[in-house]
Amino acid sequence: MPRSGACSNCPTPSRPEPSVSLNKPQVLVLSLAVAASLAACAKKEEAAPAADTAKADQPAAYTLDESKLPGVNRFVASDLDASKNACEDFDGYVNGKWLAANAIPGDRTSWGAFEMLDERSTAVQRQLAEQAGADTKATGVQKIVGDLWATGMDAAKINQQGIAPLKAQLDAIAALDSQEKIADYLRTSAAKGENVLFDFGPDADFKDSNVNIAYASQAGLGLPDKPYYFDADKKDKLAAYEQHVAKVLELSGVPAADAAKQAKDVIAFETRLAKASTEKKELQRDVSLYYNPISPADADKLAPNFPWTKFFESQGVATPAMFSLAMPKFHQEVSAMLADVPAAQWQSYLRFHTVDEASPFLSDAFVEENFNFYSKTLRGQKEMKERGKRVLAAIRGTAGEAMGEMYVQVAFPAESKVRMQELVKNLSEALKARIEHLAWMGDDTKKKAMEKWAAFTPKIGYPDKWRDWTGLATSRDSYIGNVLAANEFNYKWELGKIGKPVDRTEWGMPPQTVNAYYNPSRNEIVFPAAILQPPFFDPKADDATNYGGIGAVIGHEMTHGYDDQGSRFGPSGNFENWWTEADAKGFSGRTDKLVAQFNGYEAAPGLKVKGDLTLGENIADLGGLATAYDAMKKATEGKPDPMTDGLTRDQHFFLNWGTVWRRNFTPDELKLRVNTDEHAPSNFRAVGAPSNLPAFAAAFSCKPGQPMVREGDKQVVIW
Repeated sequence: MPRSGACSNCPTPSRPEPSVSLNKPQVLVLSLAVAASLAACAKKEEAAPAADTAKADQPAAYTLDESKLPGVNRFVASDLDASKNACEDFDGYVNGKWLAANAIPGDRTSWGAFEMLDERSTAVQRQLAEQAGADTKATGVQKIVGDLWATGMDAAKINQQGIAPLKAQLDAIAALDSQEKIADYLRTSAAKGENVLFDFGPDADFKDSNVNIAYASQAGLGLPDKPYYFDADKKDKLAAYEQHVAKVLELSGVPAADAAKQAKDVIAFETRLAKASTEKKELQRDVSLYYNPISPADADKLAPNFPWTKFFESQGVATPAMFSLAMPKFHQEVSAMLADVPAAQWQSYLRFHTVDEASPFLSDAFVEENFNFYSKTLRGQKEMKERGKRVLAAIRGTAGEAMGEMYVQVAFPAESKVRMQELVKNLSEALKARIEHLAWMGDDTKKKAMEKWAAFTPKIGYPDKWRDWTGLATSRDSYIGNVLAANEFNYKWELGKIGKPVDRTEWGMPPQTVNAYYNPSRNEIVFPAAILQPPFFDPKADDATNYGGIGAVIGHEMTHGYDDQGSRFGPSGNFENWWTEADAKGFSGRTDKLVAQFNGYEAAPGLKVKGDLTLGENIADLGGLATAYDAMKKATEGKPDPMTDGLTRDQHFFLNWGTVWRRNFTPDELKLRVNTDEHAPSNFRAVGAPSNLPAFAAAFSCKPGQPMVREGDKQVVIW
């Protein structure tokens, strides 16, 4: 279901990291945080206090050496660049010195506050994984984590096995010589969680958010988005991708000359799929495209060569009366391709993607080729991450909550949850006041907006109920074997939700994720444990710091309930129109001004930010920061300003906001994100929202006409 986040430019479609994700429809996935492809280089800093241990079902059995953890990135006054004016170049004033002194590590494509927290989380996870891996008699989540870690770190065995673990799959693909056999293979491979062609899984019904239905949506492309197959400025990436396809096929055993020919067939196959696909910016800006309710019988008529009644049966799912066949044009094209694409071309496509998806878990040659294209060519990453970080990424992808159950026992202070509950309450009250005083919204719409506000559900730190992993069999025999077993287990666990009530206790992210999100179908705001550290949050920090960091994130997630897409969902999480026509028009007029503001930002020469693509996040930033400021003023009312480091409380608030968004990017990473990411580059997030707030101008004595003072028709005021 739509899940929105404050995310500072999370990685988009390509695979920079060996992680495994379920084929679950991600309707508006707008995460808040950092990519899984992160690496370590940070100065030491005092460690966080040890966590409350009564968080998992079993007693704590893990230890944490905090002296080995990398530091976090706090705002310090010495970071400020006195040669710059906060009203002219706020990002440069706050972050310029730090960015100049902190180059991107070779095994990353970006580096900043988010990445440093992710590195800290990764270091905690490594200690836990090493302990789990050392215990050959472990049970439960410790056995799962330990088996994945031990087999993933056994490079000698992985290299010895080579591509042998995929032999059965590749033999099955080689035998596909008819339309019927290909369609049957697509069904049987999907049932194992290995569907490369389209996404399929459960989520809440748009019209009844209490019940899960099945969603089928588009997939099947190896490049980040549709334009990569057609745009002139991306031809170099398409050419490099063709070379990558040929290399992977050659590594899998196809002779070089044949591999080159088959690669052309794969590109032609994907180009045809791309023509029938919907561009990401359309999907991200119109959530309704994911909801196309249809009966299986009618879906069979739409895609006769791939009957959906038969697909449901093959997945072990009772054929429903209705499911969502999202992007129907795509599925029509798949059906047509089953009829007119030669079997040999299908074989090339399926062979390539089967090996390519598995490459991060195979021998060194496959891993290196995967890195060379998806990380080095697409994103500009110079060095591959060391094995331990790659294995931890795989654990996050296959058994993230199992690791999370261990993580919170050693890395989440009890006091953090208590302080966060207070902050969430204060932000909620501030948002209520802002809605009540909106001059541009009529009473009828405002009443509905308040009903939605009253129904917000916050989740902090970790789930109240841990996931049951019973039935997942892992061993010390094979890394790829464990990964595939976990993938199949997770897929079947997801399918078991179809037709069942939505479990509102579930989380969409494990606790060790440096992230936060809003889910409109559940009207919930979620803050995993790992983000609750500086510069976002410190239970011992002053109000200005916390409200300018995690307070703005809390406000951001709440405001996602009222962004251009979240506002299309009502208090119960159903997709409904609760706006009067006049108020909807007034809202769009204001959001159009925000689109124009971000269209005016240039990320690199000739590379403009896409205001329409990033609109939802920009609305959330603006509303979140304004709400956090209101909450801070209320919380500090009557308290003397401490004037820390000669800076006022208001200045500290905005300076910590700027600190959150400090980040360097490689040129390729920046270009990819501007083209495909629903988040604006971090430097524009640092300045975009505060430039619309009179409180910022007052805090830094900015004058009309300066870049950080938007006034008159240029000032954007929404929530």
